[in-house]
Amino acid sequence: MSKLLERLKSQSTIKEAAVLTESKLYNAKDMISTPVPAFNVALSGKLNGGFVPGVTLIAGPSRHFKTGFVLLMIKAYLDQYPDAVVIFYDSEFGTPQSYFNAFGIDTSRILHVPIKDMEELKFDVMNYFDPKNKDGIKRGEKVMLAIDSLGNLASRKEVEDATNEKSVADMTRAKQMKSIFRMITPHLRMKDIPLVGIQHTYQTQEMYSKTVVSGGTGGIYSADTIFIIGRQQDAEGEGAKKVLNGYDFIINVEKSRYVKEKSKIPVTISFTGGMSKWSGLFEWAVEGNFIKLNGKKERRDAYSLVDEDGVLAEEKFTKKELNTADFWIPVLTNKRFQEFVEQKYKLSEVKMLSDDEIADIYDDLDEVDVPE
Repeated sequence: MSKLLERLKSQSTIKEAAVLTESKLYNAKDMISTPVPAFNVALSGKLNGGFVPGVTLIAGPSRHFKTGFVLLMIKAYLDQYPDAVVIFYDSEFGTPQSYFNAFGIDTSRILHVPIKDMEELKFDVMNYFDPKNKDGIKRGEKVMLAIDSLGNLASRKEVEDATNEKSVADMTRAKQMKSIFRMITPHLRMKDIPLVGIQHTYQTQEMYSKTVVSGGTGGIYSADTIFIIGRQQDAEGEGAKKVLNGYDFIINVEKSRYVKEKSKIPVTISFTGGMSKWSGLFEWAVEGNFIKLNGKKERRDAYSLVDEDGVLAEEKFTKKELNTADFWIPVLTNKRFQEFVEQKYKLSEVKMLSDDEIADIYDDLDEVDVPE
């Protein structure tokens, strides 16, 4: 460390001030992986990735599995840290204990906090982060925040207006939302706390309407990741013989610090089998030529693995038979497949400026005679 830098560090009134290479706040964060590779890709661009401390917002219409994705993240966090706890802020009361049980979540490690308005949320969260509160959250303690839902929270003014029989539009809600994120975001970063919140969406009134996250810009600016969830039917047959097996929920990456924005990643939920761990893998494996159609007349839907030389394996599987760990684990552990998916979705870390080009241009300009 240079003497100047050392002197300035010693004079800083912020105790966390440190040389960037030594900063605890800029060290690599723990990656919390979920058991669904496609969801890890949506979060980080990597099959074996996941989420890190910071803000994740999951937005979409009703019945689009938003709470399911939140519970998946909670399960992953509690599994990774045996001493971790989750503070679950609940304004909708639409997540019964059976939902937690379905994901195998230990509800004795969940603090359920009912909230009625934005101010209650803000005051309660900031109480945990108040430096004067000796029993607040300290750096190093494994705590995750979940909010179900931000989109359904009223402001206190909206509640008071209704109580006083006033029907004027509430112009304070977006300001309160921005205030919440403006206040809590630095604490989340400095204490390594992940926050996942559910938001609503609405359609703009333009000629070509767009789906937009509700609640103003507060959460949008603070979030590391924003998903807008779409939905497609997973069905067989047509007309009267059509059978609905479940839904493909399409994760539209609206904002990310790690994944190419506007990426679309499917996660399949069936009525009988629940969430498919192998969602999206078939399409990626076919696109990258890691599995290939190997059927003949008697079995046109048969697929086989393809080795590095492009040779098809003898063993054949139908598409339905592919949904097993025995088939997919060799694919998931294939480094070429991992690199293929990362190249497709992960933001690359390119060098913004070359070292010499600009300097060379300036050198050339110095040699040019400019007439007076």
